[in-house]
Amino acid sequence: MTATTVRALRLADTAEAADLAAFLGRLIRYDRAAAVRLQVGDGAVAVFGRPPAFEVLAIRTARLRAGSSSAELDVTVSAGELLEAIDELTGDFALPAAVTGPPWTGVLPPRGGWQRVPGLPGPARLREEIAEAVAEFRTRDEALPEAHRDRAERDRIGREIWSRPVADTPLPLRAVHAAQSVGFLRPMPENAPVALLRTGTWLRLSTPYGSIAVRAAGTPGITSLTVTPT
Repeated sequence: MTATTVRALRLADTAEAADLAAFLGRLIRYDRAAAVRLQVGDGAVAVFGRPPAFEVLAIRTARLRAGSSSAELDVTVSAGELLEAIDELTGDFALPAAVTGPPWTGVLPPRGGWQRVPGLPGPARLREEIAEAVAEFRTRDEALPEAHRDRAERDRIGREIWSRPVADTPLPLRAVHAAQSVGFLRPMPENAPVALLRTGTWLRLSTPYGSIAVRAAGTPGITSLTVTPT
């Protein structure tokens, strides 16, 4: 991470502040000790987090107020401390002290070179697929003999379900589940720009509320995978 003298940032408006705070709150729900990596440039701040149950990166971008900061920034901080620092009434926040991030913070997807991948269903169908997968998991879990109803067997079933590709795309279903869990697939206007993009070994599910990045099948993952539905 590069050093920086930037001490505070001002988001473009209170809506940006509320959305960023909600995103951080969802990350903390999964891991109270979560860290996030912030990158500032071109009038926006990108916040990268890793909800631990999905082996993906969740990315929330927020616009900065014009003239609030011209310096570039790349730093890892506590998600909880960042959430506490955000003033949702003004959109201002002081940067928490930098922390030593977990391994995933050193492996981010590239900024450019993304190309659209066809075949992604619309948001409503994506939400239906998640509901169907959760229902299937519960049915198969309930059907397990008591002697086999343990974490290893549940993870095996979950891994089978959540590793399935979405429609005719290479995107694993767990990436869509992650998007829903962090609020990126909540109801949105019809014809909202939801797309699947690819560059190199990375796939990215892009929605108006944020993106989920995941390594394509057959490439090294971000960290170990836990797949029991939440």
